[in-house]
Amino acid sequence: MSFLHSFTRSRMNRASSSRLSELPQRVESNRMSMVYATPQSKQSFGKLNIPKPQSVTSERRTSFFGSRTSGAGMARNSAFGAFGGAEKMKDPRPLHDKAYVQQCIRQLCEFLSEKGFPGSMSVKSLQSPSTKEFLKIFEFIYCLLDPTFQMPTSKVEEEVPRILKDLGYPFVLSKSSMYSVGAPHTWPQVLGAVVWLIDTVKVFCCMSDQDLLFADFSDGSTEIEDGVEFNKLFLDYTAETYNKFMQGADTFDEEDADYLAKLKRLYNVDEGLLASMEEKYRILSGEVERLEKESQTDRLMVKRTEKVKLQTDLQKLQSYRSNLESFKANLENKASGLAEELEASGLQVETLKQEESRLQHILSTQKFTPADIERINWEKRELQQTINSLSKSLEQAEQHMWNEEIALAKAKETAEVKLAEYHKLARKLKLIPVSAENACGHDFEIRTSTEYGPSTMVQCRTQIQQLLRKLITDVDEECSRLTDMKLSLEESIEQVNSNISDKANDLKQLREQIRRLDEQLEQDMQDIAHEEQKWSAEMESVETHRKLLEKKVTLGYDESVEQLKAAQQQYHLVLQETNEERRTVVNNLASVLTTAANHLSIVEKFLEDQHKRVDRVYVEAFREDEVDIQKMKDIMESFIAKVNSM
Repeated sequence: MSFLHSFTRSRMNRASSSRLSELPQRVESNRMSMVYATPQSKQSFGKLNIPKPQSVTSERRTSFFGSRTSGAGMARNSAFGAFGGAEKMKDPRPLHDKAYVQQCIRQLCEFLSEKGFPGSMSVKSLQSPSTKEFLKIFEFIYCLLDPTFQMPTSKVEEEVPRILKDLGYPFVLSKSSMYSVGAPHTWPQVLGAVVWLIDTVKVFCCMSDQDLLFADFSDGSTEIEDGVEFNKLFLDYTAETYNKFMQGADTFDEEDADYLAKLKRLYNVDEGLLASMEEKYRILSGEVERLEKESQTDRLMVKRTEKVKLQTDLQKLQSYRSNLESFKANLENKASGLAEELEASGLQVETLKQEESRLQHILSTQKFTPADIERINWEKRELQQTINSLSKSLEQAEQHMWNEEIALAKAKETAEVKLAEYHKLARKLKLIPVSAENACGHDFEIRTSTEYGPSTMVQCRTQIQQLLRKLITDVDEECSRLTDMKLSLEESIEQVNSNISDKANDLKQLREQIRRLDEQLEQDMQDIAHEEQKWSAEMESVETHRKLLEKKVTLGYDESVEQLKAAQQQYHLVLQETNEERRTVVNNLASVLTTAANHLSIVEKFLEDQHKRVDRVYVEAFREDEVDIQKMKDIMESFIAKVNSM
């Protein structure tokens, strides 16, 4: 059981170990809860609602999820409306306090320098920046959230407040403040918005670095602790305890026990095995304590400590040895000088001895008066005082020489440390050796030598500074060239994208025209079929009429034959009328049939012409689309080739 408690505690502490935002905490609590923060997915970056901080003694606590009520009447109210709708609220930050404003300015300056702001910014320049500088800073910070963002060239006084509002900035930033950003009455509010945006970027970077949800899809070696099952249990537990918290509860013993039981089921915890492991752990812990009491000391740790100490002492001795060698060389140089002085002093002593023997001979041969003796004694005392003063001066000179040698050794050690740091930084920047990538054939290495004087060091420093300035100038020029190339490529990409969109619109219009032509063709085919049906019906009616006429003619002929004998006198007249009537009917039928045949041929010809014209238009449109698509493919292939070549 202790294993599960420690596992759960470590998991909860890891989920809430960092607090990037410098905003005040929502609620100050003295209890130790298992959940401190609601997990968020890195795929969703919505509005970051920042509630108004409440008093420590107040019982009200804020929530992102609107107001909730409880039956006991102990509901914690939300500072926002339902579904996170922000109400107009007053900024509680002391933006008119000079100390707070200076703290925000330092925070902004540190953030810009940390993230590599391209311009040169200092605390002094941020006291009252211009609108142009503010727009550069805002664009740089917002690009950390959206790398594709570009500041518009017009109506920036409307765009900046809109972006902050979309991000969920809870306070109002007026458009008029964008006209005079550096003014004393507007800069604190704008600075507060920028600091809030910095906190948002930090939160976003933190959530991007750690995948809190669906972590088991990152790679195959992820533990079950970061899997979907654990996240589901964790989020259910968080939601349940948060609901209880919003209803006024401060302890969650039942939820903790339920959560631990679910964890046991998830990880297939065997209670018997866990108890046996705890018993083994207790036995082993007792054995370890007994062994520690018996040995009192861990010999391995002692040996490791002694090894570290000996390694440290060895490094110190090596450093001291190098110092002693340099000091020995200096002493040898001084000893050679002192030997020469000693030889000169020996010659002088020999001369003085000869003078002393000569004077002693004179003293032994001559007679001294009391005045001479007194004068000699006075000279002796004077010489003794001179010897004493010279001895003191010699001791002081030796002591001063020793102090100067110690100071020289310390200065030399400091110079060697700085020189080592310089060489380390130069190797990191690939400036040394001469064949390095960024050395350009120049020698940036500073070699130690006791023969270097102040003028030599100044000359070496001046030469290296000139080479470094030239290198910095070359790097700046290369950066500007690459920036210009990047801008030109971005412009060409935008042009290609606009061309692609135009061609897509044209292709869409052509497809619409083809669809309309197809519909018109279908309608024409339906009309032609309808006309064919109509003409077939007319032909049937004409055929029926013809048959009827034939039948009537036959009946008339039979009647005339039967009445031939009775109407012999009117035979020629009736025959003539019958022939005329037959001729008229035949002419009418022939004209009707000719007209119908001509109409059918005209309709067929018209349909063939329409079909050929539609096919020709469709083929021409299809060829034009193929040509445009081929051109677009060629443009894209050339652009991709240019990008790959760069």
